[in-house]
Amino acid sequence: MKTSQEILSDVRRILSTNWQTREGRKVPEAEDLGLGNEAVKLKGTVLYADLRDSTSLVDNHKSWFAAEVYKSYLIAACHTIRNNTGAITAFDGDRVMAVFIGERKNSSAAKSALQAAFIVKEINTEIRRAYPNTSYQLRQAIGIDTTELFVARTGIRNSNDLVWVGRAANYAAKLCDLADGSYTSFITESVFNALSDEVKYGGSPRRIMWDKSHWQTHNITIYKSTWSWGF
Repeated sequence: MKTSQEILSDVRRILSTNWQTREGRKVPEAEDLGLGNEAVKLKGTVLYADLRDSTSLVDNHKSWFAAEVYKSYLIAACHTIRNNTGAITAFDGDRVMAVFIGERKNSSAAKSALQAAFIVKEINTEIRRAYPNTSYQLRQAIGIDTTELFVARTGIRNSNDLVWVGRAANYAAKLCDLADGSYTSFITESVFNALSDEVKYGGSPRRIMWDKSHWQTHNITIYKSTWSWGF
C-alpha cells in the first residue's frame, strides 16, 4: 500500500518529466507505451456508440433482459466498426469507443454510424420476436469527431489503459447526448467536409443524408442524420 506522500511523489514525477512523443502510424495498444510520460500523436477520427435510456432499461426491466439488450447492442456496434476498419479502444458500460485512421477515416466512421442505425432496427425486430409482450424499443446514438490525438498510457502497474487526449475524443462522446427524435448519427463539420460522396448522399433521386445544425454548447456547426445503411 502506498502512502499519500509516495503517491504525491509519483505526481511530482509526472509533472516534472518531459514528454517523449512519436508520430503514430497505427492505433496503439496499451503495451506500445510505457507508464512514464510517453505518448503517440496521430490524426484520428473518434466514434462513440451509445445505448440510449440505459437507466430506464435497468430500472424497469429484469436484469437478464437488460443484459441481453446491452450485449446485443454492443456486439452489433463493434461489428459495424470492425467492418469499416475501425479499432475498438474502450468500453464504458453501455457505450463503446473506436478510432479510425487513414485517408478514409471520416467516411469509414460515418458509414459505421449509418450501418449501426440499420442493424438497431433489425435488433428491435428480433427483440419483439423473442419477447412479443415487451414494449421496449432499443435506441442509440453515435457521435463522431476528428482531430489530432495525444495518446498516453495511464494507471498503475497491472491496472492501466490508454487515455485519448484531444477534442475528438471529448466531442464524440458528448455528441451522443444530442440524440433527439429520429436522429441517431451526429458528426462535426470537420468530419462532414471530409466525407466521400457515397457517405454524404443517398437515395433515389440522390440527396444529402445529413442535416446541418448548430451545437450551441460549443458554438460549432454539426450535421445529423436519420438515415441507415443496409448491409
